[in-house]
Amino acid sequence: MLIALVSDIHSNLEALKAVWREVKKADVIFCMGDLVGYGANPNEVVEFFKGQMEKREILCVRGNHDNAVAFGISWGFNPYAREAIRWHERVMTVENLEFIRKLPVRQLYRVEDESFLIIHGSPRAPLDEYVFPWLPDSEFVEILKYFKEKNLILGHTHMQMLKKIGGRRIINPGGVGQPRDGDWRAAYAFIDTETNEVIFERVEYDVDVAAKKIIEAGLPKFLAYRLYEGY
Repeated sequence: MLIALVSDIHSNLEALKAVWREVKKADVIFCMGDLVGYGANPNEVVEFFKGQMEKREILCVRGNHDNAVAFGISWGFNPYAREAIRWHERVMTVENLEFIRKLPVRQLYRVEDESFLIIHGSPRAPLDEYVFPWLPDSEFVEILKYFKEKNLILGHTHMQMLKKIGGRRIINPGGVGQPRDGDWRAAYAFIDTETNEVIFERVEYDVDVAAKKIIEAGLPKFLAYRLYEGY
């Protein structure tokens, strides 16, 4: 079985479509949240997901930006993110807000001998904790105590990561719509359950269009410029 991993689309329709051309071959798709936030196409991204979920097996959880937009919680975010959240609240349809409100904060998936916990942040704080690749092994060991599944699939940091601890794995496919590892290309990943391999991928997308939309929407220009730098 081939499992595709996507996360942190952040209302970037151009990046999502580029990634989807690659991941649609998978048997099942995991999305670790943050469909919205930052970018200029929140309704289009949510509607794209709703349409795809009617056609195929997709497990999607709620991210911290999804949660903030859906429930009107903008405290705790930096000024750029907070302005984008408030803009999203104004432009999103009632139906699309209701869709992201109903997304669970965690999902479980099992296939053959593999088990997966799908979450945005971490089992300790599903929406908010950042699990960075450079954390010490002792921190990863502590995180593993909070769940029983063999694989933890998460997002939130916008950085690709594979951490193996005691026969278990913590995997982050990176950010589709706003990578933060110095590579502007949209990030995603696959898990091949037959070979047990994790394959990290990148794909170019029309970043000029995505950035122009952000500026034309009146969102902070910084959110457009950062797309070119991958941070």
